[in-house]
Amino acid sequence: MKPAAVSSAALRQETDSRPLPPGWRSYTSPEGLRYYVNSCSKETTWRHPSLLTESPQRPLAQQNSSPYANGCHSSTKTSQPTEATDVALRKPTMIKQPPGSVSPARRQIKEVKETKITINCVTFPLPGESPEQQLLKPNEWSYCDYFWNDKKDPQGTTSVAGFEVLLQKQLKGKQMQKEMAEFIHERIKIEEEYAKNLSKLSLNPLAAQEEGTLGEAWTQLKKSLHDEAEVHLKFSSKLHTEVEKPLLTFRCDNFKKDLKKYDHHIADLRKQLASRYTSVEKARKALADRQKDLEVKTQQLEIKLSNKTEEDIKKARRKSTQAGDDLMRCVDLYNQTQCKWFEEMVTTSMELEKLEVERIEWIQQHLRQYTTLRHETDMFNQSMVEPVDQLLQNVDPAKDRELWVRENNTGDVRPVDMDI
Repeated sequence: MKPAAVSSAALRQETDSRPLPPGWRSYTSPEGLRYYVNSCSKETTWRHPSLLTESPQRPLAQQNSSPYANGCHSSTKTSQPTEATDVALRKPTMIKQPPGSVSPARRQIKEVKETKITINCVTFPLPGESPEQQLLKPNEWSYCDYFWNDKKDPQGTTSVAGFEVLLQKQLKGKQMQKEMAEFIHERIKIEEEYAKNLSKLSLNPLAAQEEGTLGEAWTQLKKSLHDEAEVHLKFSSKLHTEVEKPLLTFRCDNFKKDLKKYDHHIADLRKQLASRYTSVEKARKALADRQKDLEVKTQQLEIKLSNKTEEDIKKARRKSTQAGDDLMRCVDLYNQTQCKWFEEMVTTSMELEKLEVERIEWIQQHLRQYTTLRHETDMFNQSMVEPVDQLLQNVDPAKDRELWVRENNTGDVRPVDMDI
């Protein structure tokens, strides 16, 4: 390292370790540059406030003091910027470099641009160019980890935001819940019709004249049909109150309104992000134009030396520096907006995940109630059949014959041969 660089680095280390004056706080820009903000006057500067009396700085941009959430951006670097980039953005004249040459700040912006990609105004790291991101909720397949990109339709003509996919899942779940309730309603209608037919059949007079032990079993069988009809009527009634109705009424109040609020909130943040991104692109173009103008004036100076050309170069440098500051401000505002969108996405997606878990557990609970009621119905039906089964086991053809003969005999005197 050159002696001048050592001296500057030592000075920066010394000033960085100094306590900040009242009202001042330090931050790190997305490119890793340390800057200072006065919370009272909103003044922003690259230099330590203790050095401001030596060289006052133009304000940068009002910063958001809240750090980015996990996985939001890699812009919250804690490493110190190099000596060259520490001063190049604000005071390019302090470094002896050929007029019109690419500044360290511009080279750094290019490096950032090469390692990231912007899709629909959202910035993502390029594969293999950044450290692998850790999942927010590893091994859980959580909504907050897998819906950051937009999803294209099968034709590839349009795309749906990842958050919109989550909302569609909620609406689909609501529809499935409604259809399950309709299915249970059809089951109830079948039970009611079945009970009605059983009750009607139990009154059928067919074979009513059967006698003996078999007649008793037959009568009990017909009676069991009436009892079974009552069981199925109770089953259908419980299905309505304990399964169908809970499925119909679960989250029936303001559910879609709440989803719309979520949707509008995230959509508004995406619109703000798109607006910030547009500002960044405009500022980037303006910086390129200013640097191109500086290069043209530098070439003019090489062709013809004059005081006017030198003044034009100084003016072009100031405009280029100002354009760089504007770009930095736009990038900072963009990152703040993207960070807010990121935080809201995480919070809201986890809320939707919680709602989906509650929906599934609610349906599971009431479908298990269906199976419980079904088992109870089978047990009652079995209890209705047991007396019939017992009587059928006691059917005795010999006893039936005895009973019938006793009641219907016409005499036990047999005929004899006729005498001559």
